[in-house]
Amino acid sequence: MRRFAIIGHRAMSQGKVPLNDMAGAAGRMDVLVRALMAGLLTSHGIRHDTEVTLHLMGGPGPPRRIKFVGSLLRGVHAEERAVGGQIAKVLKLPTPARGHWVERSAGIFDSGGDISHTIAEWNDVTIVCLDAAAPRLWQADEPLPMEGIAHSTSIGEFGDITLSGIDIGFVLSDDKPLPEDVLRENMSLRSLGDTWLQGHMAIAVCHFLLDQGASLNLTQS
Repeated sequence: MRRFAIIGHRAMSQGKVPLNDMAGAAGRMDVLVRALMAGLLTSHGIRHDTEVTLHLMGGPGPPRRIKFVGSLLRGVHAEERAVGGQIAKVLKLPTPARGHWVERSAGIFDSGGDISHTIAEWNDVTIVCLDAAAPRLWQADEPLPMEGIAHSTSIGEFGDITLSGIDIGFVLSDDKPLPEDVLRENMSLRSLGDTWLQGHMAIAVCHFLLDQGASLNLTQS
């Protein structure tokens, strides 16, 4: 399973989402939508071995999480406003208790809580926090495989999907840094290069490395 936790410090967590102003009044919800699409969508389908959790921290009300599970998801299309509309339907509803997941529609789950709750739920998952100042995610001097074996795969169709391979979770924040108490001993800080990439671009690079079976630098340091 490939997991992505996306943190939106300003993203609204409840109420009526202004779909015509997701970049402004919705608290840069457009950034989260693009990250969600990069995490879940391929050119002609959905990545069934991937889940994306959006962390909406901008209020009103308590922090909220919306989780999109690729193996269960239906009806998601590569259009930002349509994806924003699905998030908007969830935000009209009361926020569930922290740690209690409610399925709002096929593959879309809703819960209270923040990134600390998500990390606590990622049992036995290799956790990587992306940071441009950290060591590279890939191994030094290792060639990129021309015919590599993907680190995770899915077999089957909706309703009967088998996942195999690595269980890895990536944590991405917006322009605000993660709180120090979130950075834990079981989390590796890794970079995708010296340049700070936009979230959706960073997710695409992670998928590329995993798809190609690149040698990953996941040893704790």
